[in-house]
Amino acid sequence: MKRFSLSALALIIAAVFAFPTYWMLSTALKPSGQVLSSRYDLVPFEFTFDNFVTAVTKPGFSSFLTNSLVVTIGAVLLALVAGLLAAIPLSRLKFRGRKGFLLLVLIAQMAPLEALLIPMYLMMRDLDLLNTLPSLLLVYFATTLPFTIWTLRGFVNGIPAELEEAAMVDGCSRWQAFRRVTLPLLGPALVSTSVFSFVTAWNEFLYALVFMRDKTNQTLPVWLSSFKTAFGTDWGGAMAASVVFAVPVLTFFLIVQRNLVAGTTAGAVKG
Repeated sequence: MKRFSLSALALIIAAVFAFPTYWMLSTALKPSGQVLSSRYDLVPFEFTFDNFVTAVTKPGFSSFLTNSLVVTIGAVLLALVAGLLAAIPLSRLKFRGRKGFLLLVLIAQMAPLEALLIPMYLMMRDLDLLNTLPSLLLVYFATTLPFTIWTLRGFVNGIPAELEEAAMVDGCSRWQAFRRVTLPLLGPALVSTSVFSFVTAWNEFLYALVFMRDKTNQTLPVWLSSFKTAFGTDWGGAMAASVVFAVPVLTFFLIVQRNLVAGTTAGAVKG
């Protein structure tokens, strides 16, 4: 009875969280005349892909998609490289100021992104980077880097240093020991942090709206807001655009989801 009750509660919670996604998809498939209806049909009686055609053929969609992919993938790669280079010495080396640096990383992670808008804007203005994609790339990189450093450091701490020492005894240099022993074991950590960084950069709206005055440099979150005009909101097109907006994140997650489960090094011995 206890297991049944917990399973039923889990199904109810899952349904509550899944219902908005289902409602978004069903609204995207409804004809325009049935979107704003007084009837709440859980299953649409008529299906149409006109809303998706309207969304993807909206002017500027291809450039918005390209801009989002460029700044998101660029920020993820930079955060992974810089975070890994910072996490290794923070975990393996003892030096003066290490705890203070970790505290600064934690404070940077806790700082709300909206509170940094004005300082970031002034900094990008002084660097003459406003209305350019590198400004968004740098902001997203700075936003995701603290989490990447903190997470990767925790994973590195979980890998016994004796494995690297055993490799160096066998003739490997410190770099070779890291590349052949530690780096493969950090695969799940790199995947999990990349998923977080990707979702954070992909969903960001405020900086993309404020920094980019030229529409050709704006990203998909700003494109989503274009379905609301002074004459009303195209709810069917907005829901279809939201589905299209979620596809890259789901695709990325499906590609890397096998590696999300952290590997274990328990029982690893020198053979």
